[in-house]
Amino acid sequence: MTTDDISVIAGIDTHADTHHVAIITNYGKHLADKKFLAVGSGYREIAEYITRYGPVIAVGVEGTGSYGAELTRVLIHEGFEVKEVNRPNRQARRIHGKSDPLDAYQAAESVLAQRGTSTPKARDGNVKALRVLRTARTSAMKARTAVLTQISAILTSAP
Repeated sequence: MTTDDISVIAGIDTHADTHHVAIITNYGKHLADKKFLAVGSGYREIAEYITRYGPVIAVGVEGTGSYGAELTRVLIHEGFEVKEVNRPNRQARRIHGKSDPLDAYQAAESVLAQRGTSTPKARDGNVKALRVLRTARTSAMKARTAVLTQISAILTSAP
């Protein structure tokens, strides 16, 4: 086996302030892991970091709809194939311990095994616009209902 045959898969454990990135080979060997800030410059550093070890097959990201949403957009824009991975099994985490590097490696291994992965939702276009409008409408309806309930209670208990 030559080094030319090696491609890599990245796994990313996302959090509010930092993201932990792990790199494995297409044969499952752990290569490296590192923590990055969850900001624009950190996302660019992540993109550079995962390409250092060879051609990237795919990137597994936990939480593509929450803490990893912006990172997912950046990676897709950079041309990476991004897969959303399920959170690790709680029972297995209790047995083996919980750490960000372990979760990141598990995300990469999920992509390699094609287990518990899906294509992240595109958060742009008409679907996102409709989602924002529905959220605003729902919020307005709740506020209206709260005001009417409050007025009714005041009128009922007024002297």
